[in-house]
This record gives sequence, C-alpha cells and structure tokens, in this order.
Amino acid sequence: MRLELRKVKITDIQFGDATRVENGVLFVNQDEIIEELLKIPNVKRVSLDMARPGEKVRIIPVKDVIEPRVKVEGKGKGFSGVTSDLVQLGDGVVKVLDGAAVVTIGDMVGFQEGVIDMWGEGAKWTAFSKTFNIVVDIGVDKGLDPHKHEEAVRIAGLRASEIIGEAGRDAEAQKTEVYEMGDLKEESEKYPDLPRVSYVEMLISQGLLHDGYIYGVNSQQILPTLIHPNEELDGAVISGNCVAACDKITTYQHQNNSVILDLYARHGKDLNFVGVILTPELTTLDGKFRTKDYTAKLVKMLGSDGVIISEEGYGNPDSDLVMISAECEKMGIKSVLITDECSGWDGMSQPLTDYAEEAIAVISTGNVSHVIEVEKADRVLGDIEAIANLAGGWAGAYNPEDGSLKCELNAVIGATSEIGYHNLTVELY
Repeated sequence: MRLELRKVKITDIQFGDATRVENGVLFVNQDEIIEELLKIPNVKRVSLDMARPGEKVRIIPVKDVIEPRVKVEGKGKGFSGVTSDLVQLGDGVVKVLDGAAVVTIGDMVGFQEGVIDMWGEGAKWTAFSKTFNIVVDIGVDKGLDPHKHEEAVRIAGLRASEIIGEAGRDAEAQKTEVYEMGDLKEESEKYPDLPRVSYVEMLISQGLLHDGYIYGVNSQQILPTLIHPNEELDGAVISGNCVAACDKITTYQHQNNSVILDLYARHGKDLNFVGVILTPELTTLDGKFRTKDYTAKLVKMLGSDGVIISEEGYGNPDSDLVMISAECEKMGIKSVLITDECSGWDGMSQPLTDYAEEAIAVISTGNVSHVIEVEKADRVLGDIEAIANLAGGWAGAYNPEDGSLKCELNAVIGATSEIGYHNLTVELY
C-alpha cells in the first residue's frame, strides 16, 4: 500500500462566506456546515465557534477531535463504512489541513468527556491546545437513547471534518509524507536481517458507550484483527467518544497514531515493521483469555521478534495488557508495553490493577490522577458546570467566584495518551 499525505499548513482560522484556504488561513462557512449537519438523523441543533492557540478559551465537555482531510486520489471518501460506502483504505493521496482540528462538544451522556484549555497551565497538558480548533456544539432530540445520542454526535463531528476538509482539495501543500509498505513476504525479502516488530493496539470495547470502531464495526464485536498501518492513517479507525478523556484515543490521534509513525520512521533502518493488530478490550474473563490467545497467535504468525502493545483506558484493561505481554514473552517474543498510571493524587498508589512477571519493559505516559489548577477563562465554549460529572472532576471543582478550575489529568483530553500523542516526556531511570 502507498499513502501520500499532502499537508496544507493552517496558520489561522476565520469564519467566511466560503470554506476555503487562502494564504494559510482556513475560512469556514458556518451556515453551510450547520445546514449539512442538521440533515443527520436526530441532530436538532448545531452551532460553531473557534478557539486558537494562546486564546484564553476553555472547551468543555469535549467528545472527540478530528483532523479535517480530503482524499484527492484513490478509493474512499470520508470515513469508510461510517459516513461513506465501504471501501478498503490505505492507498491514494490525501490532502490534510495540518494544524486544524474539529472539536465536538454537546450535552453530557456519560462521564468521560473532557477539557481543552487553549492557554496557560491547562494548555501544557493537551496537544490540542496547539491546534486551530473549529468547535462544533451538537444538540440532539431530548430523551434520545444514549447510544443513539452519541452516534448522532459522532457522525456529525466526522461529517463536519469532511466538509471542512474539502477546503484542502485545491490548496497548495507545503509538505508531503509518503507511507509505503508491501506485504510480509516483500518486506522480509528486502530486510532479511532486521528484527521484525509488530504493533498491538488495544481498543476500548466495553459497551456502555465505551467502544472504538473499525470501518464502522464496533470493536466489541471482533476478534483481534490484522490491518495494514496505512489503513489507520487513512481513517479506518475512529473514536467511540466515551473513554476517560486523558487516555481516550481521539479520531485525530488514530489518524496520526504516534506509534505507527515512529515505527514507519525506523522501518528498513533498524527494524522491519510487520503490521498492526487491533485488539478489543473486553470485560469478561473468557473474553480476556480469548483476546490474549488470539492476539499472541497473530503476533507469532507475523514472525515477530518483538511487539509493542499500547492500551486505551485503564483499570480492567490493565489485565489484557499484561496477559498479552506475558503470552508473547512465553513464545519468545520481546514485548514493550505503553500504559498510563492511576497512582493517586500523591503518586504513591499501585499504578496498574494487574501485573505479570514477564511484563518488564513498560513505558509510562503519566499519572492520570495528577491534579492541576487552572485560572479563569475569558470564554468558555460549552458548559463549565460539566466538570462536576467528568471523570477527574467533582462537585466543587469549578469555583464560580473566581472562575478557576481544579481537576485530575483524567479530565484533560489526551493528557496521558497511551499511543504517545501528548506533551509529556518519559525519563529512563
């Protein structure tokens, strides 16, 4: 597969009478977008706003973040199997509005939406304080089933990113990135002496609105499955919205999966990147054993010498993480885990809920329980009172007298991303 990402650098966003890019400025016709989104079943209200890096703007409760793109060559338009007919993704040419993002907000359904601060202390903890954000506030029919509610919001966000992404179709790209990889036989013949490394990406798959989607299929309904890395970079995997905000893998992060990009950067140099295995995180014991066995089997069938395993969420998925690692190690395959920690406000609690003696190579992406205090925003997009019901927030977290906010990183979008798309660094000690 060969995927070419042509990146159109966005340096500002403004509302305008047409959605277009001009001299690096992304103009957005909000009336056009609202009209299109109101055609989606159950969507009853839409409004748009903007948040730029450095502005004293707080966005809450954030459901998903999506990178606006348009495919200009090759199969697939939009998100295959979700907003468009099903085709296999991973080949072709895509124009990317680099530096822009669509951020969706709306009425609370669960407790696992999040916060983005565009300035100050809060901005340090989320990579989405650096993007030019088109914030789409979506309202649905009152009394709608929670799953239908989230589906409507999810589709509306994806459609908004597609409509805005069209602005890149005729815009000049300043940078081009090419991701090309043949099949296992071809790559093994090219790099016979390099160690083979596979990547297991665990996806939250626990019902109760906690599910990722692959080509529109709920990951709860799959066995672990092998995909070409280009498919994920091309939009085959999307967020189901409701995971703790700090380690939720937003759709934007799937489109720019840091583990895949880093493995690609080393492919053919000091390793042979042999593929991505998407693995559901199930809640039943049978499900965890089935997933562990099936995932390790696929890793082995790829001839892997080593495997990187990343988690989404924490708690009971910690067991899936260490079980897969232990099974791979028993097969003679070296494993490296990427996870965050739930170590309490003082950082002294047990970081994971499970362990295995074989799982010894671990990268921590931070403590979800770390508490931050942020000052009053000039503007709040959404509902500041939502912090009381978010994971990582509580009643009284928002002080209406001075406008300040206190919360755990749990509540900050992407703060401890377990695929590494965040602002924290890791020190070896």
